[in-house]
Amino acid sequence: MKILDHLNYPYASPRLSTFAKNGMVATSQPLASQAGLDILRKGGNAIDAAIATAACLTVVEPTSNGIGGDAFALVWTKGKLHGLNGSGRSPKSISIEAVKEKGHEELPKYGWIPVTVPGVPAAWADLSREFGKLPFRDVLQPAIDYAREGFPVSPTLSRFWKKGFNTFKEHLTDDMFTEWFKTFAPDGNVPKPGDIWSSEDHARTLEKIAESHSESFYRGELAEQIASFSEQNDGFLSADDLAAHQSEWVEPISVNYRGYDIWEIPPNGQGLVALQALNILKEFNFTEKDCVDTYHKQIEAIKLAFADGQAHITDSGHMRYTTDELLGQDYAKSRKQLISETAGLPEAGEPSQGGTVYLAAADNEGNMVSFIQSNYMGFGSGLVVPGTGIALQNRGHNFSMNPEHVNALAGGKRSYHTIIPGFMTQGDQPVGPFGVMGGFMQPQGHVQVVMNTVDFGLTPQAALDAPRWQWFKDRKLEVENRFPHNLAQGLAEKEHDVTIQLEPNGFGRGQIIWRDPDTGVLVGGTETRTDGGVSCW
Repeated sequence: MKILDHLNYPYASPRLSTFAKNGMVATSQPLASQAGLDILRKGGNAIDAAIATAACLTVVEPTSNGIGGDAFALVWTKGKLHGLNGSGRSPKSISIEAVKEKGHEELPKYGWIPVTVPGVPAAWADLSREFGKLPFRDVLQPAIDYAREGFPVSPTLSRFWKKGFNTFKEHLTDDMFTEWFKTFAPDGNVPKPGDIWSSEDHARTLEKIAESHSESFYRGELAEQIASFSEQNDGFLSADDLAAHQSEWVEPISVNYRGYDIWEIPPNGQGLVALQALNILKEFNFTEKDCVDTYHKQIEAIKLAFADGQAHITDSGHMRYTTDELLGQDYAKSRKQLISETAGLPEAGEPSQGGTVYLAAADNEGNMVSFIQSNYMGFGSGLVVPGTGIALQNRGHNFSMNPEHVNALAGGKRSYHTIIPGFMTQGDQPVGPFGVMGGFMQPQGHVQVVMNTVDFGLTPQAALDAPRWQWFKDRKLEVENRFPHNLAQGLAEKEHDVTIQLEPNGFGRGQIIWRDPDTGVLVGGTETRTDGGVSCW
């Protein structure tokens, strides 16, 4: 059965899914999705639209991503799904010992120590070079215009901006953080909803990236500015680290879940966690969405998958187990046996040896893109390279300081990575891209969206709107304030430590686009927990 034949379309929903035929872009900022749509209407394909949208998001949602972050993509084109790992490596000179010599027993969140090589500019350029139709400069022009001319700040963006500012004002007192405040709070305040914000430095940097096809960022003027700023502040990142960076084309990994193949990027990303949980969950039969037993089993499966993920996921060259071993169905059955009638304390298993933005784009040629990029923890490291507007990520914070751990900090290594794009296919046909951004919420969001769609027949918008839960550690569980209280009480009776969270934005922000294989009709949903929008024609 086609996915669109399986779904229900309740007219009582507060927001209905969006339909279109010629093209669609869904993301957390309407200005960015509209920029992607404009590229489609100018003759670009879904890959061009995704790059344009992603570049715009570095301007119109700087609280979640930037030029100095990482990116991953799943691209369906010409009958095949392609994976791009656009994450950067740690500086070659960094080590656990070197960090300890600087007085740190734990990896700090801010400053130069957690900064890894940004992968975003290279990912844009590589996607454009491999699959794009329009000139790279044309694709980045909407982002350049928004950075130079400014845009009105949206309500959710303003709230996160203020939250980031308050955190940085309290913790970032060193002179090396001055540029962040000059860039994002130039008069000592953050923009309110409706205020116009612009950054000429950001615009010029995007122009240099566009003109050089991202070469300037890694082996040119921008690379020199980044490396010089690092050297001035005794950072580990060097010009050689930037020059050595390359995106990596990878084979996506998948599990079959009730007749649909669910695809993720392989490690170092945590998409493996979502796939492991789905592998466990397909061992059960679910007949009702809103019941305590369904939620209990979902939560317990995620806990077991995370226990494995946090024990085993790192740079692929350093993993002790292969993805095939961790996704083996016999292993999933053994993990299923650990799920009891009450909340458990998860531990990693040993198989047999053998704050982020997400966007989805589709065109009328059959191309579809699942794309995600992030600086991590909101604005990232708190560092902005002077004169460039480049806010640097702090992705290295995810490394372990335990030298025995597979994800131990080391030079030239990719860390465990939270950002994950998702994609669904059926047989040899694409169903479409999906994703839920938000740190360690992401695989949990993927599982909930997939089950809402496949098991319970919810439309893209309804699958995103459904109340969410998030597991943190041990038995600690948070549910949205819209989550049915009787079900929250039932989970508490199963020994889950349940907290009702009033802030909706802690449960991720997602986008979905599905395609009808017979008619080419696209149906999309966007995140109502933020300022999301679907642009289409």
